[in-house]
Amino acid sequence: MLTIQSVSKHYDTRCVVDGISLQLKRGESIGILGSNGSGKTTLLRMISGELMPDQGEIWLEEQNLLKLKPKARARKIAVLAQELLGDAPFTVREMIEMGRYPYLSRFETLSDHDHDVVDQILQQTNLLDRRHTRITELSGGERQRVAIARALVQEPDILLLDEPTTYLDLEAQWSLLDICKHWQKEKGLTLVMVIHDLNVASLFCDRVLFLQDGKCIAEGTPKEVISASLVEQVYGVTTVVIPHPETGVPQILHQPFTNNSRKEHAL
Repeated sequence: MLTIQSVSKHYDTRCVVDGISLQLKRGESIGILGSNGSGKTTLLRMISGELMPDQGEIWLEEQNLLKLKPKARARKIAVLAQELLGDAPFTVREMIEMGRYPYLSRFETLSDHDHDVVDQILQQTNLLDRRHTRITELSGGERQRVAIARALVQEPDILLLDEPTTYLDLEAQWSLLDICKHWQKEKGLTLVMVIHDLNVASLFCDRVLFLQDGKCIAEGTPKEVISASLVEQVYGVTTVVIPHPETGVPQILHQPFTNNSRKEHAL
């Protein structure tokens, strides 16, 4: 179980995350939602260990994640971030193999087991035919698949995703989410996702958490939480919320564009 206890973070005098508490069981998925600047990414960075909270603790089972050394933490938590791939002239396989480094001691090379894990992930992410291709030659969707393959090859308990579907076409979005959902169901992977698309979050996530000014203003299942009034409170837009025809989870429809369909907001 992932337990976040009263976590807060300040930048200068501004509180960007304010006393967030959360518990996630193994194999659960949660979407973190809110407008820009609400504290979503800061919360994710604290869970990953990239940022230390000013107050509060983060536990995985009996281990305080904030006190683990980086290699030990990387065996527990992986982060999906396409920008980590960079433009270095590595092949797909070489980049994915880097995800096994948390299991290696200094100067140790990959074992047969490590290579087997990489082979399995290449197969599961449909990258086997591209394994010798350089990262710089891939499309955006392919790069995102490499990013998730590199994260999964760490064999983590928790996968953190920061806006994973941004800039991807519809096919690439659902391919990525399908891989994540498979690992959640088959491996018990816990997923924590920062996402802007409320409809995707409602379809994909077991639970959602809405942040506003660093505070949690709503948390629960999509059916329990997502409503037109909450969407207007968080985003300042008028919407219609209807049940999905197959799953029954909330889906958001925008009102037609009129002068009265949105509040005035500075971009």
